[in-house]
Amino acid sequence: MDSAQSLQSAHAGHTAHAAGALRASRTLRSLRSIKRRDNFTGYLFLLPCFAFFGVFLFYPLAKSVYLSFQITNPRGEVAAYAGLDNYASLFASGAAFLATLKATVLFTLYTVPAGIVIALVLAVMTHAKRPAMKAFQYAFSLPVVISAGTGAAIWILLFHPSAGMLNYFLGLLHLKPVFWLADPKWALVSVSMMTVWMNLGFNYIVLLGGLRGISDDIYDSLKLDGPGPFRSAFGVLIPLLSPTLFFLLIVSVIGAFQTFGQIHILTKGGPMDSTNVMVYRIYQEAFVNFRFGSGSAQALVLFAVILALTLAQFFWLEKKVHYQ
Repeated sequence: MDSAQSLQSAHAGHTAHAAGALRASRTLRSLRSIKRRDNFTGYLFLLPCFAFFGVFLFYPLAKSVYLSFQITNPRGEVAAYAGLDNYASLFASGAAFLATLKATVLFTLYTVPAGIVIALVLAVMTHAKRPAMKAFQYAFSLPVVISAGTGAAIWILLFHPSAGMLNYFLGLLHLKPVFWLADPKWALVSVSMMTVWMNLGFNYIVLLGGLRGISDDIYDSLKLDGPGPFRSAFGVLIPLLSPTLFFLLIVSVIGAFQTFGQIHILTKGGPMDSTNVMVYRIYQEAFVNFRFGSGSAQALVLFAVILALTLAQFFWLEKKVHYQ
């Protein structure tokens, strides 16, 4: 009897174990089915985004890679296979390529630091939650809604050699007028001044949001401790703003290397190619000279330069970012 009962007990335990394993297997299959269904639903919602990027980003990138190895006719049709000749001719140009690269780097150095510093100063001065600050915040944010064409039309009037406001103020200071857009020494500086003003709205909004994200307790402790404005700025606020500044630096550098609108309207790359940055040279090569193969090669070189600069910034500067 004891052996029979033990066998029945063992059989019942085995049956219960098998039933439990079956239920666990069914539960696992059900969870996998739910996960697959959720993944399918998620990808279904992302499909319009993938289609948009595929049409307007990935396909043009692949087309540029393809055309960079070809010689094209004025209609953009492939005429012959060029191999690496387009890249070789670009680097063989030597002085012309270096002059374009120098103008682009100088334009970036003129616009990025100045734009961030000015926006940071304005954000620090107006971040207090007071009704009177609303008007200043609105005024400093306004350039973000102005297009490059509208901004260029405004600054053309300011840069006018005889009727412009800038030379008028120089005259009040008994200084000689400056031919802002016609002098090779001043043309790039002039375009940079307009670009700093145009980017001020975006930079100001981002930095103001970063300052608003800092706890009020920190501001209160700074008022009580009284370490001084410079020590408060460089010892507390800037380290806390470092993620915002890091993001803004990367975006600003990429934007500076891609600047086109104001240069096309104000100077068209002149005078004497002093404002002929890389993007405008690509435009001239592809849509003025109709050498789409060479223009595509230059666009890919520009992409490589921007990618290298972005990776360098992540490698060297992200270590100094203090994430909260």
